Amino acid sequence: MRHWLAVITVFLFAYSLLPFVAPLLKKAGLDTPAQIIYLPYKFLCHTYGFRSFFLFGDQFSYPRGTAPGQFDNASGIDTATFNGLLASRDFQGNAEMGYKVALCERDVAIYLTMALCGVLFALTRRRISTLPWWLFIVIGLVPIGIDGFSQLLSQPPFTVFPYRESTMALRLLTGALFGLSAVWLVFPILQSTLTPEPDYQ
Repeated sequence: MRHWLAVITVFLFAYSLLPFVAPLLKKAGLDTPAQIIYLPYKFLCHTYGFRSFFLFGDQFSYPRGTAPGQFDNASGIDTATFNGLLASRDFQGNAEMGYKVALCERDVAIYLTMALCGVLFALTRRRISTLPWWLFIVIGLVPIGIDGFSQLLSQPPFTVFPYRESTMALRLLTGALFGLSAVWLVFPILQSTLTPEPDYQ
């Protein structure tokens, strides 16, 4: 219990940075070790190619679309179809596009921000009080909810809103806000409950 913060922070760094090792392994021709990383993350994240980072290619990110420099055009995958969406999950890149990071842009922002905030909290924890729950909703949940659900509900099989696809900048911003507010809400509570009281005997 004395080291709860170190354990959580190390885990968050590992979880958010390990996906960047997969494209390094692919680039080096080590496909089998790369799959050891890619496979479990597919169960934890949608890993769509058009919402993920790429390393060692022409661009760091390929937005959804058929124009030059966009994912459908570069990969040859039609993401307007259900089979195309599945194919974009499995697509790991090539020599021209580079190789996909095994975690989507938004999730990278969430967990890497939480890890960095863990380091900041370690330096300042006695001076940080718990974020009010209503502020967590305003800062953490509302922006990511609006961006994510308006995107989800505007695309097949849902057509509630006019079609929209979020941008890398919005995914990073809303993910970082959620990660920051989650740590600000939870870590001071963990600090007060898991840190042993000093022994004055």
